[in-house]
Amino acid sequence: MTNYDMIGPGIVLGLGCLGSSIGCGIAGMASHAVMTRVEEGHGKFIGLSAIPSSQSIYGFVLMVLMRDAIRSGGLSGLSAIGIGLFVGFALMASSIFQGKCAATAIQASAKQPAIFGKSLAALGIVESFALFAFVFALLLI
Repeated sequence: MTNYDMIGPGIVLGLGCLGSSIGCGIAGMASHAVMTRVEEGHGKFIGLSAIPSSQSIYGFVLMVLMRDAIRSGGLSGLSAIGIGLFVGFALMASSIFQGKCAATAIQASAKQPAIFGKSLAALGIVESFALFAFVFALLLI
């Protein structure tokens, strides 16, 4: 008999990493374009483009905790698939839209450097939804 218990942990990690790579890619492309037009502040742009990577960390932590909960019998494989899918999609969507927010923050702060700090607010708001999904998953595990 085939055991499908580890599908859920794999899903949450995979979707979290997929979203982070897309989000970082979107922001990274904006960063590269802006760095060709401005002489300074490149480190800020690179930093902004890395912010969507945090969702892959949430996915990794959940993958490890889900794996351990399944092995100990505290979480069924089917429940893990449900948690992995829906939390994974939340992480993925959050990181993609965070990448889009980072891209516009990069573009805006290149034009007006004084708004750099203010532009971080939208990234934090989008990040909060990934954190909510992460915490809710912890409560379900």
